[in-house]
Amino acid sequence: MDRENLDLIENIRQQFDNTPYPRIPLEQSPKDNSELLYLHNLVTAYYFRNRKVINTEGKVILDAGCGTGYKSLVLALANPGAKIVGIDLSEESVKLAEQRLQYHGVANAEFYALKIEDLPTLGLEFDYINADEVLYLLPDAIAGLQAMKSVLTPDGIIRTNLHSANGRAGVFRGQAVFKAMGLMNGSPGELEIEIVRETMEALEDGVGLKAFTWNSDRAQNEAWIMANYLLVGDKGSTIPEVFAMLRSADLEFISMVAWRRWNLMDLFKDADDLPPFLAMSLPEASVEERLHLFDLLHPLHRLFDFWCGNPDRTQDFVPVREWTEAQWREALVHLHPQLRTSQIREDLTNCIESQTAFEISRYIIVPTLAPVAIDCTMAACLLPLWEGPQSAVSLVQKWLQIRSQMAVNLEPVSEQTAFEEVKELLIGLEVFLYVLLEH
Repeated sequence: MDRENLDLIENIRQQFDNTPYPRIPLEQSPKDNSELLYLHNLVTAYYFRNRKVINTEGKVILDAGCGTGYKSLVLALANPGAKIVGIDLSEESVKLAEQRLQYHGVANAEFYALKIEDLPTLGLEFDYINADEVLYLLPDAIAGLQAMKSVLTPDGIIRTNLHSANGRAGVFRGQAVFKAMGLMNGSPGELEIEIVRETMEALEDGVGLKAFTWNSDRAQNEAWIMANYLLVGDKGSTIPEVFAMLRSADLEFISMVAWRRWNLMDLFKDADDLPPFLAMSLPEASVEERLHLFDLLHPLHRLFDFWCGNPDRTQDFVPVREWTEAQWREALVHLHPQLRTSQIREDLTNCIESQTAFEISRYIIVPTLAPVAIDCTMAACLLPLWEGPQSAVSLVQKWLQIRSQMAVNLEPVSEQTAFEEVKELLIGLEVFLYVLLEH
């Protein structure tokens, strides 16, 4: 590695030694944040890729660029029985990560002050790798991807992200301003943070950089300024560059993590009435082309947050909407682990008793664009899922039982009609991975 990159890595290390990130209090726990746990649960990524439910017991999970260990704690809580390994360039951050997991009683965890490129020296293989908010800081992101691939199990999955050059364009312009002012020559600290704050507040409110990137309230948080305007090594990418990196590292793109928020057709007034050229060309476009066009048309997302893995490891599956009657009769229904909490069950029970719709998306909103609600009567047949996986047939029987008990208000139906009603409910929930279906 050349001297310039070595100096850059040293500046990044010093920056996070001086201002460890994230600055989340040691005692704060994510145990009730079902959405955060959902994103960091291996079950989510594995099911999305293979439509199979995986047991996290005994799995080995890497938090690459663990910082002060908050995401390591999330990974531990989201994946019961898994071993957590964290690495970070910053020794100070690693010490704080160790303290955090010890404080929360997580025993099966270990941390190392280590560069991602040196991962093979650990002599471990990982079933899941979380490299959050780190890849865009590396002098060579491809080398980072290759290092993670070298320690990934054959069926393992990597969740990582890169900054969007378009979605973060304003912040990159701000970084250019403060580089020109000499604030990022070394490792920025409290003095540089104050200069940024004073400079931005001194600008007229209508000045472009301030109008589109500055938030006076958030600017009271030094970590926010550091993570944006003074982030040493930060860089943006385009979708074609992301896919080129994956090809160079011999990794296969699986999906954006918040896949429902990257639907190109949502950008049009009427997806069924497109201009002729688009109507002809878009159905033939690749995933890469569709994501690229989304990012160009509507650079809403700061991050390209995605899952990837070894090529040709996706297991063949039939989408649930295409299942045969026999497959449905053999189907096993799982509630997503992050919904199986006593609080959510209590909320559902209260909705049933008060006869109000159960808005399931308020617990896990990441993949949705609009609220997802279940009719309170129909939702009652899902209650057994809080006890454990259930056959689709047993849920149908539960629904028939509910209907018979409410015969005054509900017309009697045949077993086949009830089966169709439960099937449609499950299909609608499986789209968002609220329920996971196997046969």
